[in-house]
Amino acid sequence: MDFTAIPWDAIVGIAVGFGLAAAAGFRMFVPLLAAAVAAKAGVLELSPGFTWLASTPALAALGTATVLEVGAYSVPWLDQLLDVIATPTAVAAGMLAAASVVVDLPPVLKWSAVVLAGGAAGMTQGATVFTRFKSTTLTGGVGNPVVSMFELVSAVVTSALAIFLPLLTLVAVLLLLVIFTRRVHGVIFGRTAGRRAVATVNGPPRVPRGP
Repeated sequence: MDFTAIPWDAIVGIAVGFGLAAAAGFRMFVPLLAAAVAAKAGVLELSPGFTWLASTPALAALGTATVLEVGAYSVPWLDQLLDVIATPTAVAAGMLAAASVVVDLPPVLKWSAVVLAGGAAGMTQGATVFTRFKSTTLTGGVGNPVVSMFELVSAVVTSALAIFLPLLTLVAVLLLLVIFTRRVHGVIFGRTAGRRAVATVNGPPRVPRGP
């Protein structure tokens, strides 16, 4: 397949989709609401089959869901419970947001891009879960509302950048994906190497001798 033949609108749509998906990892309804508002204002083009996103009922539903989500995450301990539910749903929301803006692509390429965008949502969601866990451990949950506010601001800013500066946002998301993957790889394999080193230093377990 000749990738140079991909239309410019499709490239921009992929960039917007990745940015909105990454924002879904912070707050899953914020990027969907941002895409709906932008489409309603004529700033953003929705892909065929997703024009319903800019309808008045969809805007009302997304607005209500966003308010409820933001309010729920401001309650300590409830936010951690929501993280358990939000991790898979954030990936789904990211994929939905990406699918709604990726245009002029063959189905195979489109849905491949959508799946990768879901990975971006999972990345940011994983980072927020880790940050909230550390906040709960260090502050007993007192600092969690600050973390939640930071996540909300990040979701709004990332969504706006994805719509108005999509290519720059795509580069930033890809860099974050690489950094996040390398850190996860380092944590997993670093611990494994550490255990092996300790086992080597301590030597094989001693077998007690009989009388």
